[in-house]
Amino acid sequence: MARFDSRLNQLWAHEKASYGLRVFIALAVAMGVCWQQGQLLALPPLFLGTIAAAIAETDDNWLGRTKAVLLSMLCFCIAAVVVQWLFPYPAVFVPVMAVATFSIWLIGALGERYASIAMATVSLAIYAMLGLDHHPADSAEPSWHATALLLVGAGWYSLLSILWTALFANRPVRERLARLFLELGLFLKYKADLFEPVRQIDEHPRRLKLAQQNARVVEALNAAKAAILSRFGRSGRPGVQSGLYFRLYYMAQDFHERASSSHYPYHELTDAFFHSDVLYRCQRLLALQGKACAALGEAIRLRTPFQYGEQSRQATADLRESLAFLRAQDNPGWNRLLGSLELLGVNLQSIERRLSEAAESDSTLDNIDTRLRDSSPHSLREMAVRIGQQFSLKSVLFRHGLRMAIALVVGYAVMVSLHADHGYWILLTIAFTCRPNYGATRLRLAQRIAGTLVGVGFTWAFMQLFPATELQLLLAFAAALLFFVTRTDRYMIATAAITVMALLCFNLLGDGFLLLWPRLLDTLIGCAIAAAAAFLILPEWQGRRLHLVMANVLDACARYLDEVLAHYRESGRDDLGYRVARRDMHNADAALSAALSNMVREPGYKRRNLDAGFRFLALSNTLLSYLSALGAHRAQLSEHADDALIAAAGQRLRQGLQAITQALNARTAAAGTAAEDDALADVLEQMPADIDEKRRLLRTQLSLALRLLPRLRAAADAVTTGTGAEPDARGDRAAPSVG
Repeated sequence: MARFDSRLNQLWAHEKASYGLRVFIALAVAMGVCWQQGQLLALPPLFLGTIAAAIAETDDNWLGRTKAVLLSMLCFCIAAVVVQWLFPYPAVFVPVMAVATFSIWLIGALGERYASIAMATVSLAIYAMLGLDHHPADSAEPSWHATALLLVGAGWYSLLSILWTALFANRPVRERLARLFLELGLFLKYKADLFEPVRQIDEHPRRLKLAQQNARVVEALNAAKAAILSRFGRSGRPGVQSGLYFRLYYMAQDFHERASSSHYPYHELTDAFFHSDVLYRCQRLLALQGKACAALGEAIRLRTPFQYGEQSRQATADLRESLAFLRAQDNPGWNRLLGSLELLGVNLQSIERRLSEAAESDSTLDNIDTRLRDSSPHSLREMAVRIGQQFSLKSVLFRHGLRMAIALVVGYAVMVSLHADHGYWILLTIAFTCRPNYGATRLRLAQRIAGTLVGVGFTWAFMQLFPATELQLLLAFAAALLFFVTRTDRYMIATAAITVMALLCFNLLGDGFLLLWPRLLDTLIGCAIAAAAAFLILPEWQGRRLHLVMANVLDACARYLDEVLAHYRESGRDDLGYRVARRDMHNADAALSAALSNMVREPGYKRRNLDAGFRFLALSNTLLSYLSALGAHRAQLSEHADDALIAAAGQRLRQGLQAITQALNARTAAAGTAAEDDALADVLEQMPADIDEKRRLLRTQLSLALRLLPRLRAAADAVTTGTGAEPDARGDRAAPSVG
């Protein structure tokens, strides 16, 4: 019995359990009422209304959810009324549909909540068209009956969603923090893989895996911040209940910064300490800390005590002894490298200490600025300004809104010209597969087609094996539940599930076997229109704007550099300005990685600068890691003669980054010479033996960053003008250390 309770607790604690159970209740109640009343024909619109409401749902507190529900229901009602009134008049309906689609899509500029409502409104409008188109002329029910049922289904799910949010207010915060530490655990594990001290090792696959995982960590950090922000506000001191969540979030931020930092080219560390066990000890400790982060995430998810293992404590002590032994050798050739290793040890010991304190819920947040940046508009004026900024061909939302409007009009024209039965699946396919850029659209199209094929096959088998209406409805119910659980991260499975649900539900209206081929054909037609729209209508080729994404990365790095150096001059306090600059830098890096990933799926002639883009990504990641090392050890310094040199180096680095940024924005060759950068780096590296560790760190990291500037210029020139020389391969082998 205890084992069963444990399994049940694990199931309930799963990230999608709450969402799945909420959907289960909504669908089960709708099916139960229809079954009891003998109104099974009402199930398809009720299910579709529930789907629309669930698509509009985003994470928020009960008050925010209530406001979002009221807005979404208002949009649903307006869309339903417009469809009801204008549907019989295509000459008026089609232009209104186009203008409404374009306008609704621009609402997405206000944030994720509004983008979800926009997508759900378009979906519900198409569902309403489908119901009107298949309303029997001789039916005793009014034509608006199916539309009203759509709104009833949406309203029922929305009401349940508000109630659920009020009952389980902090559950989403725990879920997102748990996911954050699980992703951090993987990041530390992949980082540990880079510490294997083997000469001539191919690091590229490991670095690629680490870069992809870093993007997932950044995404998880943003999701956790949004969940905390929606419940505990933008400023002020957290209360007793929320204090633990804030502390865990800031701990994850600190871990990410320390794990992202590098201190020295890795191959030099390997060559210098090849016959020592110190790098193996770093690798083992980092791997153990990765497991500990994953265990902490699991403890947060299950709400169980977290225990930090003795293995990690012993591994930390072993690393300290190994570093002490190397220092006792008094080898002059090791001084600079050993200083970097000792700072690596400081980072690892800091992570170990924070993990060992993670179970202490009574820890305080003294000396921590607990404010979080909230970029969402909070007044009608701010909303109007945000939407007004989108009226430009440079706006991704403007271009995609226009693309969607034209694509839906073309889809409607094709549907009418073919007199397609249930042809509104063409419009639904366009709405769900046409993405803002070609690469994402291509991936979604492949998943949609594969999912539809699988769904049609399963539906045919279910109709053959289970001809009874009751069994088919139960299968439709299960398929709808599967769709909701998988729609965000398993789109092919979600498409197969919604295909099964739709075909089994419409089997109530006639011979379901006749719908199998139309469903498949309509999906193919919709996919073809979506592909053509993404390719021909203001296409969002990543190669055309890659230089702007790259410029944003360097601009964010320059702003972060300013914040870090200011902390060395004034204070090392972890304030809001510093955290905003750090997050902007990581977000820009993740955006560049996403842009390059989308470029891979674009036609070959549209991605001629792809290799140079990946080369730039490797170098910008190295720069980010050097700057992160400065941030991880920031502290206010007393006045010293070296300050002028450090200030000059920081200014030179910032000017170099700004010059490359301006060149990328203007698509011209970057100004600057490698000789000047290397000369200043040489001066920085000539350090007196008695220099303090903080200034040694500053001079070392600034010199490493300065030596990167020529390779960054070359990679930028290769993207903008095609003239950049291949960067030194040595520059791509920067230290993966967290020190």
